[in-house]
Amino acid sequence: MIQQSPTVALVLETCNLRGGNAEKTQRVPQSLIALFQLFKEQTFSLSHLNEFVLTHDGLDTNSQDQLSQALGRPIRFVEISPTAGYYDAKNSGFDATTADIVVFADADCLPKSTWLEKLLKPFSNPDVQVTAGRTTYKESVLGSAATSIDFMYFPSSLGPDTTRNFYANNVAFRRAVFAQFRYQPAPGIYRGHCQRLGIALHKANIAVHFVPEAHTVHRFPDTTGELLHLRLLRGADTVEMAPALANAVLPKPLQWVGRTGPIAPLTVLGARLFFSERALGHQDMAPLSRSQTLLARAAVVGITALDAAGALSKSVFKNDFGVHNGALTRNVLGYHANANGYFFKRHVNNRQTWQL
Repeated sequence: MIQQSPTVALVLETCNLRGGNAEKTQRVPQSLIALFQLFKEQTFSLSHLNEFVLTHDGLDTNSQDQLSQALGRPIRFVEISPTAGYYDAKNSGFDATTADIVVFADADCLPKSTWLEKLLKPFSNPDVQVTAGRTTYKESVLGSAATSIDFMYFPSSLGPDTTRNFYANNVAFRRAVFAQFRYQPAPGIYRGHCQRLGIALHKANIAVHFVPEAHTVHRFPDTTGELLHLRLLRGADTVEMAPALANAVLPKPLQWVGRTGPIAPLTVLGARLFFSERALGHQDMAPLSRSQTLLARAAVVGITALDAAGALSKSVFKNDFGVHNGALTRNVLGYHANANGYFFKRHVNNRQTWQL
């Protein structure tokens, strides 16, 4: 009896292209068309996808037709509420699929040509339930420093080549697993829902298989002001995440550490600083020279200090920067490539890289 290959859906959310003004909103189709060129260059042909779902805030008919033509295959457009959050969009996109395996990608990430093929390959083993790829920022001193902070992976005890955590911009699930666990509401958290889901999967003994070859490059926010805002948000997240992290990694007698007010998030940031320093040079990115490594270490300390300011602002002054009341969703950070909404290939020392 011939065993059929599982069907595959790709869900692409566009929340990070919303921006906070009309000018950024107008750039959404152009940014997506540029991204679609990378999708069309995938070694796993888009024609092999059973479904391609794109969540959006209200793209008009002309834009939808333009995007379908640019991608070269049908797109299922799922409109979400302007107040729906990033993880709400992921859940809504999943609900619009029927495939056996659902891949989640972000509109502000630039996948390498083998990304989709590598992410899906482990599912040839029927025991594999979840795969997570490698996400980084662009190859630069700041990119290496920020990657070591925002995109760390921790080995899991559930088997070789597995990870305890993953990122929602680069992950694939068998349908039954995501349907059971999905992203749960966490109103006070900006981007920690995927970490909480990783904790839940680990508790349920569901391994997340780490596939570093499934590599995607996350853009930085459009402006310096938005980058600073992002750091404050990341820091504020540690206030909400500290108890969950303490419960996940510490023995019961020590789990009270996660409930020690401002001390808890600062402890998390201190531990993260230690691991981030160690991660430099081990991120599936171009190696740094000695001087670049020193600059990257300084950047790691500087970013951590900004995050600590966000953590203290939330834990001491109860300022969550608009996450809880939905203000951030209505005035979200923007992640377009540049003023024209495009990014370009360039060649450096015979290596193809991305100019973002």
